[in-house]
Amino acid sequence: MPSHLSADRPAAQPPGSGSVDALISQARRLKGDVDAVRRDAPSDGTDPQDRWQRALCDLALHQLSDLDAHLAQLRDGPPPAPGAESAAGAAPPAPRRGSLLSRVGSAEWNFLTDEVSWSGELYRILGRDPAAPPLTLDELPSLVLDEDRPRLTAMVTDCLVDAQRIDGEFRVVRPDGEIRAVHMMGEPVLAADGSTASMWAVLRDVSALRRTERAVSETRDSLQRHRQRAQNEHRLAVELQEAVLPPWRGSLRLPHQGPETLDLAAHYLPSSTGTLIGGDWYDALELADGQTLLSVGDLTGHGVSVASGMATLLGAVRGMAMAGTEPGRLMSLLNQLLDATVQPALGSAVCCRYRPETRTLVWAQAGHPAPLLFRGGTGRRLHSPDGVLLGATSGAVYAQAEETLEPGDLLLLHTDGLVPGRDSTAAVNRLLGLAPRFGGARTAQDCLRTVMEEFGEAEREDDACVLIAKVTS
Repeated sequence: MPSHLSADRPAAQPPGSGSVDALISQARRLKGDVDAVRRDAPSDGTDPQDRWQRALCDLALHQLSDLDAHLAQLRDGPPPAPGAESAAGAAPPAPRRGSLLSRVGSAEWNFLTDEVSWSGELYRILGRDPAAPPLTLDELPSLVLDEDRPRLTAMVTDCLVDAQRIDGEFRVVRPDGEIRAVHMMGEPVLAADGSTASMWAVLRDVSALRRTERAVSETRDSLQRHRQRAQNEHRLAVELQEAVLPPWRGSLRLPHQGPETLDLAAHYLPSSTGTLIGGDWYDALELADGQTLLSVGDLTGHGVSVASGMATLLGAVRGMAMAGTEPGRLMSLLNQLLDATVQPALGSAVCCRYRPETRTLVWAQAGHPAPLLFRGGTGRRLHSPDGVLLGATSGAVYAQAEETLEPGDLLLLHTDGLVPGRDSTAAVNRLLGLAPRFGGARTAQDCLRTVMEEFGEAEREDDACVLIAKVTS
């Protein structure tokens, strides 16, 4: 079969040295930019995405360095034959181990004269003594791993019989036992009668490149597993949160039996990214004695473990409130619960007990923003009783405060993630500024809608909760 290379085709003229030098300069400039990006990347190795980015930079550096070396060879012309080095006197020093220039060698097998010639670089790639004779095509497979020999044999056969180009990869075992990955490209050279006169090939040591590619693949797989795990944890945290927070949406009026005394509305606001599920909660619960429990809180952190901890705290709040525990004592018991957990955690909370017969609000707090009271078009923050963060210290004692409410009063409880930077003072001032609009609202849901108009589109770093209770009678 005739080759696509004609024996009488004129040889291609090499490009001018000036254009090649320009390409070399561009390649080296780009390599410097990539190397700068690589140095600036985090290097502690703990984050899968960082490892993947660094591996990609390494791969790009390998390829750009190979391009630089190949362009230099194109500019300088073919390397001298091994005999020419000794004939010229002192041979140039061998490139250092791993040098890019030492990874490209060439060979030619002449079938008319049975001569074989290897470049010095090929001897170094295969780890053979430069004084030893080069191997024939029949001997070359002896260096190749057993499982790769059929591939090499098929490539050489297709080249010699069907005049096909060689373009493939195989692994060789050097005399020191090291395995190298070698990429081989070659073509047959046809005689005037169409027969194969010789075969030439360029062999490239791609071991470092393959190692980097494996590193990229492994870190990509690790990153995908990390992302999948994060997605699963996020979905689980959302499901847990939805299962624990009160099932009612929109307005709620309590008590269910008898004259309604409180009109309630609440809303959970996720973080701006939507990926951080924290430990914020709100709750409104009618108690057995006709009183109402109102609470909001925040457990520090994000993820499934925090959502689970929040569920535990909220369950404890409900259980102790149903048992008649007063807010101050309830906070002390919550603090003991967090102090006894295996994984240390901190939390803040406000717990209120509303007695409709006297319109008295008894409440306690643990390092949390105080409730806001709106009356007659103005608003103020209730004076906070003493109380440290839950889990901050063992044996903490929490004081209680009382406030007498009036019909039409509006009580607003919130967590501290409403505004960027968790600036509770800024959030409180903006909430107090809504007092005139609250004065004209008919229901708690109307007031909540006003809060959402003010804070709903804000870029929040954390999630937040708002609970509004309007005294109806």
